[in-house]
Amino acid sequence: MSASVMNGAARSKAATEYLSRPAPGIITALFCGYLAVALPLPVIPLFIHDKLGFSSLVVGLVIGIQFLATVLSRGYAGRITDVRGGKRSALQGAAVSTVAGLLYLAAAMPGFSPSISLPIVIVGRLAAGLGESLFVTGCVSWSIASVGPQRAGMSMSWTGIAMFAALAVGAPIGMGLYTGAGLEAAMVACVAAPMIAAAIALREVPYAAPAGPRLPFYKVIGQIWREGAGLMLQGVGLSGLTAFASLYFAARHWNNAGLVMTAFGTGFIFVRVVFGSLPDKMNGYRVALWSLVIEAAGQAMIWMAPNESMALAGALVTGLGCALVFPALGVEALKRVPPANRGSAMGAFVAFLDIAYGISGPVAGVIAGQFGYAAVYLFGAACALIGAALVLTVRSSQP
Repeated sequence: MSASVMNGAARSKAATEYLSRPAPGIITALFCGYLAVALPLPVIPLFIHDKLGFSSLVVGLVIGIQFLATVLSRGYAGRITDVRGGKRSALQGAAVSTVAGLLYLAAAMPGFSPSISLPIVIVGRLAAGLGESLFVTGCVSWSIASVGPQRAGMSMSWTGIAMFAALAVGAPIGMGLYTGAGLEAAMVACVAAPMIAAAIALREVPYAAPAGPRLPFYKVIGQIWREGAGLMLQGVGLSGLTAFASLYFAARHWNNAGLVMTAFGTGFIFVRVVFGSLPDKMNGYRVALWSLVIEAAGQAMIWMAPNESMALAGALVTGLGCALVFPALGVEALKRVPPANRGSAMGAFVAFLDIAYGISGPVAGVIAGQFGYAAVYLFGAACALIGAALVLTVRSSQP
């Protein structure tokens, strides 16, 4: 039997073994690993601003630098995923994320001056960016490989549920640990979470990536940049929540800043659970269009919020809107590349979200410094509406 026939038989066998739902172990590992991203979200801005005494602009730069590391490593993560499989990429990412947590822990050591602690935090953010890139790209592609391309939208919905469940749980836990026991306690949790994720991932089946020709990463980007730009504009709103919600609430003398990501995650997960299969059943551009409009409404609610309750409601509506943008545009992006390039396509696609976080953090810091924290969410609303207009244009140009 020739090698081509044997390879075809192997691929046929693999196709019959697709799961009807993403592998639970992959989703659980992603949840645990993404806690390492969620736990420091409300903590690092307060640590840099209140404990170390740096400005809002510095906070935005330090938060954004993680996403610079992430976007620069997406090509590497995609290549590892396509060639070695999602499991390998996820395990490498968990190891690097553990190192990031150790660096955060080192920055909190007593006796360090702000001029020493800040560079350690920055190196930790860079390590966290690389770890997130490898871990998330690996897990998302691994999950899609477990169910096959016909259920890619559902798979992306469930991986998103895992990630934002981690945000909803991790952010208040991180805030509670920080206020109750200091940065050290929060960062010990950041070290433990990716280690648990790796232990779970090691036991899972390493679903193979499809065989076939592999495009250079820049060509993959050229195929999916429209969908990526829509995702990038969606990410501005979430960036404003993660980087400045705790400072916004503190400036207004509101409590429960840790519940902002819980509210966002609640809306996000609700839509993913109830409507997560929509991108596989209908036009992804249509789903993304209405999702971006809803996100804009949520951001406007936070901008105009007269009290804490309205701001939390706006975070909830923002989560409702953001929920299906990734799977809706992701399904359309995967249609534009050969099967053997799905890992790279996911890496390139998510890189646009990294760009949103990396750019909008410093820009929002400037906006907050000049016009106040509320203006950050007006900026987020405007970007979501621009994204909706872009998606409408791409959709209308489809045959």
